[in-house]
Amino acid sequence: MKDIKYLLICILFNSLILAQYGALKGKVIDAQAGEILIGANVVIEGTTIGTATDANGEFHIFQIPVGTYTLKSSYIGYATISIKDVIINAGLVTEIIIELPPSAYECETVVVQAVTPMVRKDCTTSIQTTKLHDNSNYNITSGVVNNSNIQLRGGRTDNIGYYIDDDEKFVDFNTESYNAIYENEFRDTEVEPLSTFSIDVDAASYSNMRRFIMSSTLPPKDAIRIEELINYFDYDYEIPEEKPFSINYEVGSCPWNEDAYLVHIGLQGKKIVGDELPPSNLVFLIDVSGSMESDIKLPLLIKSFKLMVNELRNEDRVSIVVYAGAAGLVLESTPGSEKEKIIAALDKLKAGGTTAGGAGIKLAYKIAQENFIEGGNNRVILATDGDFNTGASSDAEMIRLIEEKREDGVFLTVLGFGIGNYKDSKMEQIADKGNGNYYYIDNLMEGKKVLVNNLTANLFTIAKDVKIQIEFNPAKVKAYRLVGYENRILNKEDFNDDKKDAGELGAGHTVTALYEIILTDSDLELDISKVDELKYQTIKVSEEAFETNELMNVKLRYKNPDEDVSKLIQMPIKEKDIKDEDLSDNFIFAAAVAEYGMLLRDSKFKGDSNYDDVIEMAKESKGEDRFGYRTEFIKIVETTNLLSKTL
Repeated sequence: MKDIKYLLICILFNSLILAQYGALKGKVIDAQAGEILIGANVVIEGTTIGTATDANGEFHIFQIPVGTYTLKSSYIGYATISIKDVIINAGLVTEIIIELPPSAYECETVVVQAVTPMVRKDCTTSIQTTKLHDNSNYNITSGVVNNSNIQLRGGRTDNIGYYIDDDEKFVDFNTESYNAIYENEFRDTEVEPLSTFSIDVDAASYSNMRRFIMSSTLPPKDAIRIEELINYFDYDYEIPEEKPFSINYEVGSCPWNEDAYLVHIGLQGKKIVGDELPPSNLVFLIDVSGSMESDIKLPLLIKSFKLMVNELRNEDRVSIVVYAGAAGLVLESTPGSEKEKIIAALDKLKAGGTTAGGAGIKLAYKIAQENFIEGGNNRVILATDGDFNTGASSDAEMIRLIEEKREDGVFLTVLGFGIGNYKDSKMEQIADKGNGNYYYIDNLMEGKKVLVNNLTANLFTIAKDVKIQIEFNPAKVKAYRLVGYENRILNKEDFNDDKKDAGELGAGHTVTALYEIILTDSDLELDISKVDELKYQTIKVSEEAFETNELMNVKLRYKNPDEDVSKLIQMPIKEKDIKDEDLSDNFIFAAAVAEYGMLLRDSKFKGDSNYDDVIEMAKESKGEDRFGYRTEFIKIVETTNLLSKTL
């Protein structure tokens, strides 16, 4: 029955082509060497119809409405040419050989077309994915008919569409992907006194969440990483004098659980200004594949990078590597004094073709190594929607590649763009494993925040492999729960293992973590999974634990950026540090953001949380708010409150 359905679809497909459409096929070659070009872009000007050449340098575009068009072809390192008066006839295939000259040449090509009948035999395989939206927009993205690859593109640019299910119904689908998050549970302090995790300065989850809310949609639960919401904001912590960062802490009543206290731990990175900043060797690694064509992808990316380029100093250097069907160098290492040259290279970028992410990463790190600055800031900045589909594309492959490259002393920043096919899960892991940080750019103001306002913090690493381990005193603390950081949890033995990768801290960065704790004198009964009683040993709390006034001991390990041996800092938090009033704006605002995150996730630990309380706390602790980020947060929560009552 399925075969009959697919055959009917194919017959209908063929009849439409013969009645209203023609097709285009051909080859793209090097005008001088005569060699085929793999991954060259071929698009019909003024439309989203296009493709890239295959392993034989050939291209096929089907279902082109009859008419006369201008065809554009481009390839990295070659001039873009326009082919005018390309005629598409009903039921016929127009064949073209395109010769691209090296980029040093500029030309306009006139081509004589050979027209042959479009022949279709019975379908032997099925169209795999059909994407429709309304009467004027369509997009059949891929399929196989008679073993010929089909790529038909058009209509919507947000990559959200439909497919045909077994009942021949059009079903909405969205290929955005997020790693599953299983919230941290309360831990019995007697059984598990140690809590160990890697710091996280990423902020992608916050701006991605904002994108959903501003579109009047609640985000998926797994898109919400509470620590990234909290760390989107700066906090007023003590500036360090000698060490790379200061450790700040505060203990107060938990807003959403009257039986608990909240422990607020904050790190403040040392600020570096002026002549203290080392020179930068930056490689912009830019995805120019077909999926980046939307206005909120490549065009927004280019505008954001331009803002950053204007902030570069003369001693800084920039290279640009792009990738689509293949990867290539479009700008050799150029000093920051030549801003016009860098911006001109950015302005020439166009989207089209498949996505060879692995090849792009390899080339970017190669260029970074060739221009390596000893004692400088060497960094690859990857800008993409994460939709890799050529070459190394699986999460495991990409992670192994990044882990290998991070040993070269080159750091990584990942910038995410777009909606619909956005691969948050892949980009978070790449940044995590590549000595890097990860941000999502949903508008130009966010581009300015990441690449201008926070440029120093986001690009200049002052400490790497930063880990936190807290030992809770079971005589004072019955149970604890780390709020967020689920994807950053480490084994207790990882804390002292200098080979274990962890997060990086940038100059001036702040990092905040919250623990919800239950004291031993609390009457609250917790549903904590207990292990069976041990047969060969017993758990015994020392007498010193009862005699001390310490609640916990905070330990922190870090390495200097150019070193491989970690340093240890530790400090205790005591009972006398608990206070029920006069809590700082840092404490109150971070708690408000955490509570908001738990509401979005519909957390089982949200307790008495509600949006009105979040708004009240955020307004109370807004502070100076120099850039207006906290004011914007309040508006986002107010919008979410309205959405929650209507959805």
